Amino acid sequence: MASRWRTCLVVIARDEAATIGRLLDSVRPFVDDALVLDTGSTDDTVRLAQAAGARVAHFTWIDDFSAARNAALDAAGADWHLVLDADEWLIGEGSGAALEALRATPPDFVGTIALQDHFDGGTARSRLSRVLPGAIRYTGRIHEQPAHSLPIRPLDLHVAHDGYLPERLHVKQGRNEQLLRAAIEDEPSNPYLWYQLGKDLSVYERFADAEVAFATAAARLADMSLTPTWWSDLATRRLFGLKSLKRHADGMVFAEAQLQVCAESPDFFFALGDLLLDWAADQPEQAEVLVPMIHDAWTRCLEIGERPDQPGAVAGRGSDLAAYNLELLRSTFPRNPR
Repeated sequence: MASRWRTCLVVIARDEAATIGRLLDSVRPFVDDALVLDTGSTDDTVRLAQAAGARVAHFTWIDDFSAARNAALDAAGADWHLVLDADEWLIGEGSGAALEALRATPPDFVGTIALQDHFDGGTARSRLSRVLPGAIRYTGRIHEQPAHSLPIRPLDLHVAHDGYLPERLHVKQGRNEQLLRAAIEDEPSNPYLWYQLGKDLSVYERFADAEVAFATAAARLADMSLTPTWWSDLATRRLFGLKSLKRHADGMVFAEAQLQVCAESPDFFFALGDLLLDWAADQPEQAEVLVPMIHDAWTRCLEIGERPDQPGAVAGRGSDLAAYNLELLRSTFPRNPR
């Protein structure tokens, strides 16, 4: 039976010869078309993309991800667009069938994928809007978002991403910061941009600069009535940064103000316990007070359980990682009443 709705994988790429084939091989059997928009590769990206069955178009990079994404979407011209990056690939037994099902599904909603980020020491999960009806386009110079007012529907599409592994991170170092700072010049009151800047800086362990960005994001949010979905991720990353800066007391003051809004985030309480443990290690005379608080923080992680639906959630912080830390805490401080 002929497809009623055409599907197309849409990718922007530059010097992605190491990963473009993996992506295309994982998706190409389940879509009608694949479009790779090359933004100036000097390696074999174009040849490998074509060899894997993709159409290739070209675009002059202008420091604007939305402009590139939208040019790729214009060139794709399908009813459904699956938007992925070159360092991502389709995983999961049901993902192919979910993609094929789009051919019989009217494009009247935006679909989310389950993204699994691999980084040094673990994985994080999030849901992102990456399955778009043909007319949807992006806004934003960096960390671009699809602009729409359609319903959002979670799909059984699972995607892995390894762009945060150390061997890949160094290639991107500085690029996102430059674009984020340019975007902030245009929108200095946008808390999301400040959050993303802090996130980028913390990835490269520039914790003092990240703290400035996170604090600015918090200040920009002060007048907003709704807490954004990414707030618990900011709070978690900020606690980790304050721990790394040895600003334990500041971290505790911040954490106390977040206990209610982050009450269901295992990542937040995991980071809180980590900060308190570092404080106890630096000031052993405070251990009698701090150890019960550490115990309570990691116990709360287990009470909440895993929350893969939350942005930036790291696998294990609501289960085995927290349980391991608690066992280690009990063996290290056996006389503590907890």
